[in-house]
Amino acid sequence: MPETRAFGFWDSPWSAERAVAASCDFSELRVGAAGLFWSLFDPADGRTTLWYWQAGAARCLTPAGFSLRSRVYEYGGGAFCLVADAVVFVNEADQQLHLQTLGGAPRPLTGNSPCRYGDLWPWEQVGAVLAVEEELASHRLVAIALADGSRQVLAEGADFYAAPRISPDGRCLAWIEWSRPAQPWTETRLCLRRRQDGTWGTAEIVAGGEGGESLQQPHFDAEGSLHCLSDRNGWWQPWCLQADGLRPLAARQADHASAPWQLGVCNHLPEAGLRTWLENGQGYLADAADEPLASGYSRFRQLAADAGCYFCIAAGPESSSAVLAIDRASGAIRVLASGGAGLPPEEISRPRPLRFAVGAGEWANAFFYPPRNSVYRAPEAQRPPLLVFCHGGPTSACQPVLDPRIQFWTQRGFAVADLDYRGSSGYGRAYRQRLAGGWGELDVEDAKALLLHLGELGWVDPARAFIRGSSAGGFTTLLALVGDTPFAGGASYYGVSDPRVLREKTHKFEADYLDWLIGDPQRDAERYRQRTPLLRAREIVRPLIFFQGGQDAVVVPAQTASMVEALREAGQQVECHVYPEERHGFRHAANLAHALEAELAFYRGLLGG
Repeated sequence: MPETRAFGFWDSPWSAERAVAASCDFSELRVGAAGLFWSLFDPADGRTTLWYWQAGAARCLTPAGFSLRSRVYEYGGGAFCLVADAVVFVNEADQQLHLQTLGGAPRPLTGNSPCRYGDLWPWEQVGAVLAVEEELASHRLVAIALADGSRQVLAEGADFYAAPRISPDGRCLAWIEWSRPAQPWTETRLCLRRRQDGTWGTAEIVAGGEGGESLQQPHFDAEGSLHCLSDRNGWWQPWCLQADGLRPLAARQADHASAPWQLGVCNHLPEAGLRTWLENGQGYLADAADEPLASGYSRFRQLAADAGCYFCIAAGPESSSAVLAIDRASGAIRVLASGGAGLPPEEISRPRPLRFAVGAGEWANAFFYPPRNSVYRAPEAQRPPLLVFCHGGPTSACQPVLDPRIQFWTQRGFAVADLDYRGSSGYGRAYRQRLAGGWGELDVEDAKALLLHLGELGWVDPARAFIRGSSAGGFTTLLALVGDTPFAGGASYYGVSDPRVLREKTHKFEADYLDWLIGDPQRDAERYRQRTPLLRAREIVRPLIFFQGGQDAVVVPAQTASMVEALREAGQQVECHVYPEERHGFRHAANLAHALEAELAFYRGLLGG
């Protein structure tokens, strides 16, 4: 018989430590002549390691002292690629390229270069690896020779580069580039450079030259035809380059990828007919026959294929991140590796998709997770407290998959609502662009509307609702607590508290993002004032808890320190935890678990326990 206890105060063996340990994640996957390889992040040691699948078993290739992670554009991606019987990877500590044979130790390829590297891709015909190279505030595409680490510049002059890809015959190089103030999800260009008799011709723009279009993920098929994803028709859909320009391929009216915050992603494989797409925030995978694959999963990343199998990184409402092998003939699935032991199925809270009204004739989206713990039941007629999760970006999105840390909350009697406010990706270009000039307003409106909607449904107690978020989600959290707010408190994880300071001090990749999200600081000075939590600290009357990384280069520690000091000077209830070794996004298990426990204690204190 379940014990009766108030929502929010349930106990669970699903501890913060277990939730963090189960948050291992696979980030990249490649298949080649030598076999299948993937990278795995483990919060237990904060490292990302490379794994090799062979003869029915996986083995780790990364020795102690190494970790695979690129920091190009701060968010990285494309941290390894396969070359013959070896791999080339970016080592996290020095950001240099290292070459490692399958049976040997890594050796430096780029030495002590002042540059950082990412988005690696093999150029087999000449024994080199393609890469995005970052040196201070300049970026370029380069080829690094495997034999001696010598370097050849292939493209430079644009502000940003991504996805260098070489054709099967080695005669055509394609890439994505963009210029400030654009972001990769607003305006990019697809470029080509052709090679004849060992000499490269002039670079040409083949799509996106007129602006107003985001292109991503160029890919040559086995015959040398160039494919990409473009949102010129309102969705990131597959297109193919022909003599008269890009032509659309048969595709669903849906985004076939998310916003390209990271490099090295793969959501379509033209030669295998394999592709992913998103509908109402949920991911799907299909083959050339348009037959859905891997039902039961709702997020798919990093596609690859060989003659017998499709491979991908996938997750679902009842399963955490895993590496899947899908038989091309039968569709049978093998789980080659999974992110760790999870909750029993009967203890898992599953996401319920929500679409609710906001503004004048508009809609926003969310996923709702009700409390779930078989050991307890709440007193009769009591409704659960709510946590509204606000994702970062803000041009990002939440995913309806098993998140061990969301389950930490539902196991303790909290309801969770994961919000995809207007501006989130995965719902088409118009929805994504909706946040232009409206950040700090529309996202806040959507968070409040979500709480109102859930209260009207009777699913939560609207008087006991909290809001939390990281980075851009922390900014939404802070502004949602200004003035007359329905929220009883909140948590900011390295959240933006002063957008003008962020604009001045942040890295190049996001240096112009604030102008798009809010406006010009001079022309729109009043708008900035209204949307700067630091300037409105005295209007925040709800308790707040902050979590900050001491080495954060995106939202620098001084920004959070100023916000905390302003709240304390105003006499507000505030708590702050700083983790000296963390950056933008915590990675160490002990810190992740401590933050969960501290946040739980904070909410329980506000609930009266």
